[in-house]
Amino acid sequence: MKSCDTLDCDVAIIGGGLGGVAAAIAAVESGANVVLSEETPWIGGQVTSQAVSALDEHRYIERLPGTRTYGNFRDGIRQYYQREKAPAVMPDGDPLNPGNGWVSRLCFEPRAGLDVLNAMLAPHITSGKLRLLLRHHPVGCEGDPTHLTAVTLMRTSPASGGGQAGRGLSHYIPITVRASYFLDATELGDLLSLAGVPYNTGAEACEDTREPHASRDGPHPERVQSFTFCFLVEFCPGQDHTTRKPRNYEKFRDKQPYSLTLHNHQGEAQHYGFFEETKLCSLQPLPFWTYRRVFDASLLDPRRHDIALINWNSNDYRWGNLIDQPADKKAVILDEARQLSRGFLYWLQTEVRRDDGKGYGYPELRLLPEAVGTLSGLAMAPYIRESRRIIGLRRIHEQDISAEGMQTVTPTDFPDTAGIGWYSIDLHPCVGDAEIFRDDQERHSSMYAPTRPFQIPLGALIPIECDNLLASCKNIATTHLTNGAYRLHHTEWSIGEAAGSLAAWCCSNACTPRAVWESPARLGNFQAYLRQRGVTLEWPIMEDTRSLERNNP
Repeated sequence: MKSCDTLDCDVAIIGGGLGGVAAAIAAVESGANVVLSEETPWIGGQVTSQAVSALDEHRYIERLPGTRTYGNFRDGIRQYYQREKAPAVMPDGDPLNPGNGWVSRLCFEPRAGLDVLNAMLAPHITSGKLRLLLRHHPVGCEGDPTHLTAVTLMRTSPASGGGQAGRGLSHYIPITVRASYFLDATELGDLLSLAGVPYNTGAEACEDTREPHASRDGPHPERVQSFTFCFLVEFCPGQDHTTRKPRNYEKFRDKQPYSLTLHNHQGEAQHYGFFEETKLCSLQPLPFWTYRRVFDASLLDPRRHDIALINWNSNDYRWGNLIDQPADKKAVILDEARQLSRGFLYWLQTEVRRDDGKGYGYPELRLLPEAVGTLSGLAMAPYIRESRRIIGLRRIHEQDISAEGMQTVTPTDFPDTAGIGWYSIDLHPCVGDAEIFRDDQERHSSMYAPTRPFQIPLGALIPIECDNLLASCKNIATTHLTNGAYRLHHTEWSIGEAAGSLAAWCCSNACTPRAVWESPARLGNFQAYLRQRGVTLEWPIMEDTRSLERNNP
């Protein structure tokens, strides 16, 4: 890159999470020149900088990865471990799961995800078609809410660890990126706010969406899902790695509270043993330790120790909303969220009841800063579940995808489909839940409800007003409820791939995204192009549709 402060390209992708990476690959492969920015030192978002490297997917993911490139990413993870002599398959014959965690068919270390994603981008960077700007975040836009002409990026201060607070703006020259199309792939929809593009946040009112589980007491824009600072620990038998007790430990321990007991979707308490399966309820939950284990030493390397990702209700931060907050308040919220996660680790090391009943705490747990690329040992960025959401040409409602009460489950059918996904409507505790009693089910905003296999409507990626901006991750035109189904790993990738493909296609065909969506001929041609790229647009007919409801992911 020249030593100047202006870059010109066809497509500017702001945000290098899974959606941004997928968009960049699709746009470059479709012939566009691309600039991709990412505010942390690592591309990959959920699976790397946020350390959620146990993929939340559907039960048919091995057969239906959604896109060719997402299948390549999953294959790349397994090849990464096989280069280190890992087996190709599990003892039961299933494809390799490096962590052998029971929440996912593919659990791995964040650095493995980073290695694979970097390898996927490397040929495009070498060719000069893709320019990658790490440690850069957007600070301004040129144009107006109907048409953008440029985005200004500022280098993120190394002192901030790549996160969302502590950004140093005075030591670096800003970069202006001019493009024909801009994709917002930021974790919180930051570009929408900077550009003045209308968006929604939090929970809509039932009168607005007509959704059965929407808010009954008006809209609540502050009621967004909790976010989490995840971390990785290894279990080192015979060693003591107890950390220092963090600030406000007792407050968070009692208020959160810290616990290995969860409530299932029927409200029944389920207690998880740390290493042992509990037999205190009919469902017999599997152990906490193997829930999101990302490295199974017995499978991969007996000389090493097991490693687990800690992403649990006890370190979900629901006491404040990061969206549209002044910098000082956002810094306080992020600091508290970090203390919450440090406190949960300390509780696991000192206070959780041991499985054998002979004492408390597992001091053998060692925090792994090297696994997440930070000095603190916490992920360099928080795991964001809910973003700003565009007001799009099509909005996805609960009734579009819900499978509640259905005897048979048929896939959704959006004529403007641009991809597929499938996950339950999974809402973690939200801002405001702190004041709501658990038995007040009408007001409690957590939710886990089955869905039908669904599609990604192209209109949900296209804002009503701005003609050259596309939503490219969890900021599409879902509702608060349906965001809980569309925010997961494989669906975010498919959203990004659709957005990157559409931007490049519009550059080549001299038309706008809205013109593609409104014209059946153009839409059909674009969908044919997606199929050519290896994007699945419709769910095939399954042999046993009843099993889909019973086994909803």
